[in-house]
Amino acid sequence: MARALKVFSYSDGFHSWTVAATSRAKALEAWGVKRDLFKDGAAVEAAEGPDRQAALMAPGELIERGLSVDIGRVEKTRAPKAAKKRGPSAKDMARVEALESELAALDATQQAETQGLEARRAALEREASALANRQAKATDALRAKLKTARAKLSG
Repeated sequence: MARALKVFSYSDGFHSWTVAATSRAKALEAWGVKRDLFKDGAAVEAAEGPDRQAALMAPGELIERGLSVDIGRVEKTRAPKAAKKRGPSAKDMARVEALESELAALDATQQAETQGLEARRAALEREASALANRQAKATDALRAKLKTARAKLSG
């Protein structure tokens, strides 16, 4: 069973648009808007009036009435077309390319800095290891001498 038609009306202050549709969502679609005009009270269900009768005679078509522009003129009209989305501009593309190039250069610089730091760290670790070995040998040699000297004292 087909759903019953309801008549919905919306006004921007200059014009009033009326449409016969099965639901609020269909009315919003016919008006070409995504915002819920019913939620904020800008659109209502029309209970009476000549626009209601005209909308019921042409379901799904917009009935436009001039309120402060073209006062009283009533005509069938189409929903305003949504603006076509354009691709990015050449200026935006050039900016992105420049930033990508700058990022690549920064990555290369940071990688070189990190490699330099790693090389210095490895050299410091080798130096620390050599120092620890020298200190251990010197400590062992001195302990051996001390042990010999104590043995002569007890002896």
